[in-house]
Amino acid sequence: MKKQEWKPGNMLYPLPAVMVSCQRKGEKPNIVTVAWCGTICTNPAMVYISLRPERYSYDIIKETGVFAINLTTEKLTRAADYCGVRSGRDVDKFKEMHLTPEEGPKTGAPMIAESPVNLECQVTEIKELGSHHMILALVKAVHVDETYLDPKGKFELNRTGLMAYSHGAYLSLGKPLGTFGYSVRKPNPKASRKTSHKTGRKKLK
Repeated sequence: MKKQEWKPGNMLYPLPAVMVSCQRKGEKPNIVTVAWCGTICTNPAMVYISLRPERYSYDIIKETGVFAINLTTEKLTRAADYCGVRSGRDVDKFKEMHLTPEEGPKTGAPMIAESPVNLECQVTEIKELGSHHMILALVKAVHVDETYLDPKGKFELNRTGLMAYSHGAYLSLGKPLGTFGYSVRKPNPKASRKTSHKTGRKKLK
């Protein structure tokens, strides 16, 4: 397979296009869509987002030290796009996109009620790397929509209709291809017998 060599650039896709919400005391809450974000530690639970310092939300987060990460779904795709291309200096994004702000009980940061998962975050460090500054934060609390709890109380995140961002396009996640560890998991003999019985085929010994 022949490949071309390009100059260094950001070609790490797909990415989560999350909506990050923040607010100064006494001012309207704001949302900025961020694709450059991710997990950096399990214990303690930590995440990062990368923002250009000229973004309206950057100073708010730097001053307050808190923000919320709100996972986006197919239903929230238009809102996510809008919040990424419009500035909170000019518009009230919650109002324009008909979204509902909810105060996070741990940090006071506004969360988006329509998002199935909200992460309350507290800033620990800001790394000034260049065009973007990386904001490291502790996850102080996670809030999940009870609609997606199964009868046993397990949260079915992949049933929420999550979307991703890849090379300028928003994409649905599509069909499952496997589960964690499936490549080394031993086959279940009982499941194999059931499948064989349903298809009417005899298992080879």
